[in-house]
Amino acid sequence: MIATILAGEVELYHELIRPYERTVYSMALSLMKNEADAEDVAQEAFLKGLRKLRDFQGHSKFSTWLISITLNEARGRLRHQGVLRIDSLDDPGDEENPVSPALLRDWREVPSEALERKEVREMLQAAIGNLAPIYRQIVLLRDVQEMSIEETAQALTISAASVKVRLHRARMMLQQQLAPQLKSLNPRRRWFPW
Repeated sequence: MIATILAGEVELYHELIRPYERTVYSMALSLMKNEADAEDVAQEAFLKGLRKLRDFQGHSKFSTWLISITLNEARGRLRHQGVLRIDSLDDPGDEENPVSPALLRDWREVPSEALERKEVREMLQAAIGNLAPIYRQIVLLRDVQEMSIEETAQALTISAASVKVRLHRARMMLQQQLAPQLKSLNPRRRWFPW
């Protein structure tokens, strides 16, 4: 399909990007925190994707390449607005509430029926929204979009080891934030397997 588009049938580009529209918009919204800005970023990412389609070499999935363009566009806009803050992985972070890996289990062990409840879904969305961008991106790509570690590393232009470290830290932060909220929601229910 890409070869056909490059040969001049540009109208096929919409068919190529259609399966990724929601993913691109979600990634843009996760960084921009504003629907209008997210729509602008997503649209610009699709346009840049079309303009740079010749540069796509097929070393990664098309979706990974498109998400990379989206993330770069969102970061560029945030940098231009002076909003983007970069956290160092070497920085210990909040000393009062350090992140400890002691209780981490597989995130997928959270019961699916709990996630289906509207209140829990809202809590989870808010908790993910509160994460720093480097952690939010990892959670969205790995746990929401279910990209592999390698695909996530390519999309974010970081190493696979960095993906693992950031994902671990993000999950720990989510656990610390959500555990008390879920416990207060229904103290008799066991929300987490740990």
